[in-house]
This record gives sequence, structure tokens and C-alpha cells, in this order.
Amino acid sequence: MATSQDIENGSASMLQPFIQKKEKQLNSCDNGSLFMVLLSTFVAIMGSFEFGSSIGYSSPTQQAIMEELGMSSSEFSAFGSILTIGAMIGAITCGRAADLIGRKWTMRMSSIICISGWLIIYLALGPVSLDLGRFLTGYAIGVHSYVVPVFIAEITPTYLRGALLTLHQVSIATGLLVAYAIGALVTWRTLALTGMLPCATMIFGLYFIPESPRWLAMVGCQNEFHAALQKLRGDNTDVSGEEAEIQDSLEILQHLPKATVMDLFLKRNLRLVIIGVGLMVFQQFSGYNGVVFYAGQIFTSAGVPPNVGSILYACLQIIVLALGTVIIDKAGRRPLLLISVSGMVVGSLLSGASFYLKKHHLASDLGPVFTITGIMVDMGSYCLGLGGIPWIVMSEIFPIHIKGIAGSLVTLVSWGGSWVVSYSFNFLMSWSSYGAFSVFATFCAAAIVFIFKLVPETKGRTLEEIQASMD
Repeated sequence: MATSQDIENGSASMLQPFIQKKEKQLNSCDNGSLFMVLLSTFVAIMGSFEFGSSIGYSSPTQQAIMEELGMSSSEFSAFGSILTIGAMIGAITCGRAADLIGRKWTMRMSSIICISGWLIIYLALGPVSLDLGRFLTGYAIGVHSYVVPVFIAEITPTYLRGALLTLHQVSIATGLLVAYAIGALVTWRTLALTGMLPCATMIFGLYFIPESPRWLAMVGCQNEFHAALQKLRGDNTDVSGEEAEIQDSLEILQHLPKATVMDLFLKRNLRLVIIGVGLMVFQQFSGYNGVVFYAGQIFTSAGVPPNVGSILYACLQIIVLALGTVIIDKAGRRPLLLISVSGMVVGSLLSGASFYLKKHHLASDLGPVFTITGIMVDMGSYCLGLGGIPWIVMSEIFPIHIKGIAGSLVTLVSWGGSWVVSYSFNFLMSWSSYGAFSVFATFCAAAIVFIFKLVPETKGRTLEEIQASMD
């Protein structure tokens, strides 16, 4: 099995038969058009925008929903966290669905379910209907969280893959910001209606973009495979080299037996599963979703106006993510991950310190400053690496014959961790506000070791080269 050093050094013997001459690795769209790749990416990240809108919905609406429907804080905690229960169910089914009916139909299906969920929330008269709508939106974003980065990875030229995959996280942050900003101006029911718009845009846009060429090749639709690849690369582009590379990879995979869950534990796949699962565990237990779901409460507890704090850090996320989009294919995945989790250690400790000072009535003037600074550093660092790069790595390292099963497992772990954090966050804050952030800082510190030891560098390689080098 290849080590991360093997992957970084690009051993030619390990990369055969997929390695090509450097000239052939230059972007395959040089003589064609990127329009269809960019349009397809835009349509796909509407699912990511929906992701952000959904997770950001609970923060600006908490007080209004509790007052109008007479909900207790524990009932609202259940409402906030049930999103992740739905996402876990979506994670279980998304990989198999994406393999059976294709990436486009999977996105279309989940968008319809999401619209249904928002309608139920809009019409809700009590906690039961509210929770049902939240569950359905959760199911949809659980599917989107897997299929969107996989689809983008499969349609994108190598030299743009990191940047365009980072747009997945940029769109999540943008959806989050929009939910906070609009939520400060409109009622919670009106905010639910705005949540339907990204899904409607996706459903409309899917009619104009091609299916993933790699999926078409996998299911034996050769004519459609060639047509989709040609459409993505431009009519005047010679796609024969890329086409042959994909076909060679699939030919090898076709000699393998049909993948089952037990295949994930085979020696050649186990390291990939550990990397994918481990990154998602650290992503969730860094505490991000707890902060996002209850941002208003955190800022209020620290004496900071909640709307100001929430909108401010949501804007910061977009700026940092835009920076990450520009540099990821130059800096690489591993360095950004290591910088990200190191910054989150600092941010979590600063946030914890602000609550410690408040509890012990020390330096009261510094408490709000530490809170704002800590949350900004924490969220900014998360967005630079740990927020989006695990999804990028997940979409890159798994061979296509186990991608559905492995992707479902990884996405399930991610949303399972999200549920634990979002549901327990209020209890952790009641137990010890500064202790909660100390726990998150500890997980981030452990993530540094994990990334340094196990996570490979994948920048600048085709999906076939990455998978060949991991054997």
C-alpha cells in the first residue's frame, strides 16, 4: 500500500498504467471551452447553498419559533438536531442511489424532497410538523453533501478540481450568510420559503448539463459517455487521451467482484476508509456545527449582539473560502488542513477563555473581545481547510467501484458526528461553557497528528492516478 510520501513523490512505477507525460496532464480544456464545466458546477453547488441555508435556519429563528409555537428549549434543540438525523438517513442511501440512477437524478430527487420539507415547515402548526419538515430537509442535504462533491470531481479537469470543489464549501457558507441576513429581516415562515429557491434552481439547471462521464462509462453507456465528456471539454477538444484513461481504469475495476460493505475492510481499501472516516470525525468534533446552530445563543451569552456576530463571522467564512479556492491547487490539501486545525486550536482556546473570564468575573471588558476573536479565528480556520477539504479528499481517493458504499459510510459518519455535536452542544455549554471549547480544542490538536501521519497529498493528479497510487 502506498504511503503519503509515495503519493507526494509520484512514484512512476506505482502510477502505471495511468501516469501520462506532463504535457498530457495539462488541462484538457485548453483548446476547448470551460463554460459547460462552470455551468455544471454552478448547478451542482445549488445543493451546497441549500446545505448552508438549512443549517443556518435555526439560529435566527429560535426565539420566534419558540414563542409562536410554545416550544421549550429542549424541544427546539431536538428541532435543530433532527436535521442531522435526516442527513444520516440520506447518507445511508445516497451512495447507492448515485450509483444506480446517476448523479443528476440523485440531485434532482433530493431537491424535490427538500422543497417538500420547506413547505411543511412553512405550514407547521406545532413541533411534530416542524420536526418532519426539518427531517426532510436534512435528508436532502445529507444526499447533497455526498453527491455534489463527487459530481464536481468527476466532471472537472485535474488542474481545476481543487478550486471548483472548494466552491462546494463557499456555497455552503454563502447559504449560511443568506439565512442569517434574511432571517434578521423576515419571519421564520418566510425564511422557510426562501429555502426552496436553491432547490428549484438546481432542478431547472439539471436539464441543461451532462451526466458525469465517469458514471456513464461505469454503467456501460459508451455513446453517452463520449458525448458528455466532449460537451464538458468543448467541441474542438481532443478527448481521446482522457477517454482512454478513464476506460483503462474502469476496465481494471470491472475485473473486481461487485463491491459490498465488507470490501471496505479489505487491506487495499481499509487505509482509504480510515482516512475518509477520520477526517469526518475530526471535522465534526471540532465543534463547528454546534457554533453554527446556536451562534445567536453563544454571542448573547458572551454579551455580543447576536445578529452582528453571526453575520460578521458568516462574511468572514466567505472571504476565507474564496482565498482557499484560489490557493488550494497550489498550496495542496495537506498544508491547508494542517494550518486549518492549528488555527482552530487557537480559536477554541480563545473562545473558552472568554467564557472562563466571564464566569469568574475577570477582565470583563476582554470577554466579548475574546469571544469575537475566538469565533472568527475558529470559523475562519475551519473554512480554510477542515470544512471543505475532507469532502474533496473523499471524492478523490475512493475507486469508483467502492465510491458509493464508501461515500455513504463517510457521509453517515459526518452527519452522525454532526448530530452528536448539535444535540449535545447546549448540554455542554450548561455543564461548562469554557470546558466545551476545551474539548473541541483537544479534538483539533489530535487532528494535527492524524493529518500529518495518514492523509495523502492529491493535488495535480487525475482521479485514476490518485487511486492507482493508493494500491
